[in-house]
Amino acid sequence: MQHVDDPDALERLSWYAQRRPVFTGGNAVALMRGGETLFPALREAIDAARHQVWVACYLVSPLGQSGQVLAALMRAARRGVAVHMVVDAVGSNLAPTSLWQDMKAAGVQMAHFRPLHKVWGLTDPGAWRRMHMKLFVVDDAQAFVGGINLIDDRYDGHHGWQNAPRLDYALAVQGPAVIPMQHTAMAMWTRARFGRDWRDELLQWAQGPGRVARLRQLWQDARLRLRPSEQGRLARAALRQEPVRCAFVMRDNLRQRRTIERAALQAIHHARERVDLVTPYFYPRRAFRLALRQAAARGVRVRLLLQGRPDFRIAAVAAQALYAELQAHGVHIHEYQAAFLHAKVLSVDDSWATIGSSNLDPLSLVLNLEANLIVRDRAFVSELNASLAEDFALSNEVPPWPDHDPGWRGRLRRRAVAWLAQAYLRLSGVTGRY
Repeated sequence: MQHVDDPDALERLSWYAQRRPVFTGGNAVALMRGGETLFPALREAIDAARHQVWVACYLVSPLGQSGQVLAALMRAARRGVAVHMVVDAVGSNLAPTSLWQDMKAAGVQMAHFRPLHKVWGLTDPGAWRRMHMKLFVVDDAQAFVGGINLIDDRYDGHHGWQNAPRLDYALAVQGPAVIPMQHTAMAMWTRARFGRDWRDELLQWAQGPGRVARLRQLWQDARLRLRPSEQGRLARAALRQEPVRCAFVMRDNLRQRRTIERAALQAIHHARERVDLVTPYFYPRRAFRLALRQAAARGVRVRLLLQGRPDFRIAAVAAQALYAELQAHGVHIHEYQAAFLHAKVLSVDDSWATIGSSNLDPLSLVLNLEANLIVRDRAFVSELNASLAEDFALSNEVPPWPDHDPGWRGRLRRRAVAWLAQAYLRLSGVTGRY
């Protein structure tokens, strides 16, 4: 890993070219539990925006509390704030067309990431790679990242209104770590709006005669386009900073294909006391399962919190196919019962945690564009662990199979799930074993 304390040095470093997390100090990080906590904070930040707001979000719904955030975005655009919003075309397909019309009429610069082709649709391998991030950046100085979409905690697009809020987490961030989050939100918008971003240009133009000079010029242009504004620098300087070390990490299809996964694996490999993993969609590759098994074997308490009320049955079947293997090596598996579970959290020992959009399944680990924040801070991790303790208390631990043998039905289920996962990846253009 790398450590950088100077925001200007962070810009020169070009974090997006790194394959490992780049940690910065001097950040303030606040834990947001559910949309009921995140949405009022988002609305307040947007209402106070003076220059620009960038949003990159997978799923959007105007119903309930999330509608207040959308209204704040429109108010900001009407008073002259530059508001740019990119949404995934598949993830947000349930939102009414009138919503996008209202956003554009208010002055919000809208973009839809990879709309499905009217003829080819999902037969295009690229259509399977979705923008799954949840990023919000205000005035280059404050950002929000996590697993919470712009949808009310009690509303589900497929199951309707629920009595209890879904379990989810996000982070509010101030400090140098905001810079790469800003860069990413801007890159997602330009990629969706114009069909390519500056990284695509780097690959295209660094060809043929004079490619070194072309590459150097494009690199300088990219830095100028993505550098935070002077107003953003002043706003960051005025905010109260805390000495929290954190690193923004993403998964893309260039140099950061496995940055999130590798960071998680490294943390699990170094765990000495505890690993708590929360995710709704769990079907990781063998290397990840082996890391969990090895941690449990050396005496680390390894707990998984998975869905007890699955929103998609196939996701639950895939996760359950792995239960026996993990339980046989001492991994404890819990299923959350209080409501739908959508959180993506990994907490290791007393000073390392990550929260973001990345699940532990083939979509998030191989296909989708994802965004997480890694935090190395004892006070923050202590607060997070206290919240996770409440979540585990609302779950049931799954008893292991007798003699660790799931029977022929369990083994058949596992082979079927493995075959389906491999077939899915091949349809999306991924070759090799998962």
